[in-house]
Amino acid sequence: MSDAGTASPVARRRWRRRLLVLGALLAALSLLVTWLLQPKQLVPLILDRAGKALSLDISASPDAEARLRGTPQLVVRDFVVREPGGDAVLLRAKRVLLSLPWSSVRSAGKDVVIQRVEVDAPEIDLAAVRAWLAKRPPSEETKIPVLRDGLRVTDGRLVDGTLRVEGLAIDLPSLHAQRRAHARIRGRAIDGTLNLPFDLVVAMSRPANNAGIGVVGTLAFEGDDWRLPATIKLSGPLRIGDEGIAMTPATLGAAARYESGETRLPFTLGLHGPLRIADGTATLSPAGVALRGDDTSPVPTFDAHGALSLGKQLILRLDGTLPRWPEAWPALPPPISTSTSPLPFALRYDGRTDLSDTTALSLRRDAMAFDSRFRPYAVLDWLAQVGGSPLPPLDGTLRAPQLEISGATLEGVDVAIDDEGVE
Repeated sequence: MSDAGTASPVARRRWRRRLLVLGALLAALSLLVTWLLQPKQLVPLILDRAGKALSLDISASPDAEARLRGTPQLVVRDFVVREPGGDAVLLRAKRVLLSLPWSSVRSAGKDVVIQRVEVDAPEIDLAAVRAWLAKRPPSEETKIPVLRDGLRVTDGRLVDGTLRVEGLAIDLPSLHAQRRAHARIRGRAIDGTLNLPFDLVVAMSRPANNAGIGVVGTLAFEGDDWRLPATIKLSGPLRIGDEGIAMTPATLGAAARYESGETRLPFTLGLHGPLRIADGTATLSPAGVALRGDDTSPVPTFDAHGALSLGKQLILRLDGTLPRWPEAWPALPPPISTSTSPLPFALRYDGRTDLSDTTALSLRRDAMAFDSRFRPYAVLDWLAQVGGSPLPPLDGTLRAPQLEISGATLEGVDVAIDDEGVE
């Protein structure tokens, strides 16, 4: 009879088989985990899971890096994002680095904490992105992620029809929903012959809707033979929603200077009103506008109201008043020149964003009426000339009940000016 504390040979063989099977399973599991944690196997799994969650086709080069010790980090190259079954590329990037703590990995997206994001040479098709967003089902307000060590974007490119932004660089040191945030954004916007280099610092009281936002920095509008450099300051409460970006109200101040050849015309500009940005178009309506030139400048001083829209086209609708006729402008004949009445005006422009198309301007003073069409930069150059043509480069008509010219008094005056350069 065997000892009660000793297992039978059959029982011992049974346990040895179980241990061998368990060991084989553990070895197979270890090999599987090791295989899965290799970047070539891990990265496609991660991208596939992210793509299914966003209804996107996300791919990258097999040349990937993954680090799991400490803070997990993933580096992918030739990153491409498409809509499933479509040819349009929403985003491509030369390199993307994503570093996030284990707590975020375990939370499966509920705890949106990211250590660091770096994106090199991204290219974004904004029209394709808008088309994808329009197909997305409505959802709850998006959570703002925590970026402990921030975001860096280098050599980015945005494309929206004829408009593109080249050399985009973003440096965001950190981001937290309940803390102040600031970022530096640089690049160059290009639309046809118009270039707009910018270097801006953006600050927010907190990155959430209706938070205060301020933008300060420099930008310049550049045409073929002219420049308009400016230092700007923009502030207001920010809201981002399904209909785009809104600041209601927005306040913009700019100290600028028009440059063409030897011409230098400084001025300051103030804008105020509800600002909305959607589908690549920025609209300020109703808008309050204040323009100030110095005493020796042909740039007028006035206050106006109306609407402004900047997108594929520039639209201006301004109605205001010139408090006085600028001294740098050609003198008016009496009795118009002797009047101290202000000059109500209406300005209309609908054309290319570089202000190269025709502008319509109507001026009134007492019983005098002047209606004209002109190209802004041609008139600015004419005003800055010394000893040039006595007639401005415009099409227009002047109607007045009386004018005094060279000592003669004319009654019921109707003068027409025709310039071939105005279409």
